[in-house]
Amino acid sequence: MPREPGIRYRFRPVTEKDLPLLGRWLREPHVAEWWDDPDEELAAIREHMDSISVEPLIVELDGKPIGYLQTYDPHLEDGHPYADQPFGTLGLDLSIGEPELVGVGHGSALLRQFVDELFAEGAPRVVIDPDPSNIRAIRAYEKAGFSPVGERTSIYGHVMLMARDNEEIET
Repeated sequence: MPREPGIRYRFRPVTEKDLPLLGRWLREPHVAEWWDDPDEELAAIREHMDSISVEPLIVELDGKPIGYLQTYDPHLEDGHPYADQPFGTLGLDLSIGEPELVGVGHGSALLRQFVDELFAEGAPRVVIDPDPSNIRAIRAYEKAGFSPVGERTSIYGHVMLMARDNEEIET
């Protein structure tokens, strides 16, 4: 099936069949360094499959799963540390699962495409929150159009909050 011009990645909901692959990715050193206990994370992803506030997605390139992406609405969780962001803001978490695909531009490219899709659906802002010491992720997010908002400490740890605004909507 040919892709639309400019559409390189496909984002589809996580299914039960994806859980073993996600478990393997969560144990990869380049992912495990930045995520919590793999079994706990996998259990959370399983819970998110039926959530209204978090949408877990598999990122595919040419039909092959290459990473995990989740979106969340900080306004749907009581006390979420990013509820101060404009209404309609969505948050993202991303990991490229396959080690050989890290550091070759997929993170920034797929984020650019995904965020453009969110903006087309009306999202005013998208935020992402890497660990401040995760320089590789911060660079990828900057290449995808995100800018630092500031460092924060919350129940999720110490992060560099970054945002990309929809230029079609005033935030």
